[in-house]
Amino acid sequence: MKNFSVIGSGVMGRGIAYTAALGGYSVTLNDIKETALDNAKQYIEKEMNKSAERGYISAEAVNTALSNITYTTDFDAAAQNADVVVEAVLENMDLKIDVFKRLDEKCPPHTLLATNTSTMSPTEIGAQLSRPDKFLAMHFFNPVHKMKLIEIIRGLDTSDETMALAQEVGEKLGKETVEVNEFPGFVTSRMNCMIGNEAMNMLMEGVASAEDIDKALKLGLNHPMGPLELADLVGLDTRLRNMEYLYQTLGEKYRPCPLLIKYVKAGRLGRKSGSGFYNYENQ
Repeated sequence: MKNFSVIGSGVMGRGIAYTAALGGYSVTLNDIKETALDNAKQYIEKEMNKSAERGYISAEAVNTALSNITYTTDFDAAAQNADVVVEAVLENMDLKIDVFKRLDEKCPPHTLLATNTSTMSPTEIGAQLSRPDKFLAMHFFNPVHKMKLIEIIRGLDTSDETMALAQEVGEKLGKETVEVNEFPGFVTSRMNCMIGNEAMNMLMEGVASAEDIDKALKLGLNHPMGPLELADLVGLDTRLRNMEYLYQTLGEKYRPCPLLIKYVKAGRLGRKSGSGFYNYENQ
């Protein structure tokens, strides 16, 4: 298990590539856009050098890790020698199925195939493949290089061997893992979406300001981030897609807050757009 490919170089994809390279894998990061790959490369180099300056990792480890990463728009090149593939594209079921059908055709028979989804069904995706036993979900958390957890979600046809391999990969990446039997939202996303949605409803109702809602949960319930801060970090468009999926699969209690829908329509997507529940224009 030496070659690790990541499909999608956005916030999660670049973080997974960063972590895999530091974990000793030979990493191929793939995206359809050269500009996205350029942005990912700049981010990875900046964050690794920053970690070295602060003494978290050595300069030698940075040089080795950076040399371990290849950036390419060639999908076939990313797939053909991969021992592990993690997909990190948009939370859209049709898109994910399309990516994995292509991977199914191009990857070696032994390849571990994983989707980095926070809510969607690995069983549904795996059913479209010739090797559903080799497929599961590995839910990483943002920022990937700092967050310790990976949720490993077993689909209906995922084999015990595949689960064990995924746990080995997690350990090599320096992460703790939990095994989850598939159900919409898994463990963390189901709770996070519920808490975040209620915080948005309270903001909409005028119960308290965004700052005070977040402060209350950080100081009163010992959350490391407030739910509105976290939603801005994740991306409000991503959170809305997650809420819509949970609403469809789990029912009324996951109906997306109207304020979230309004913000997404307005292009207020959180940190990545410069504004969400908070303003980031000067950061």
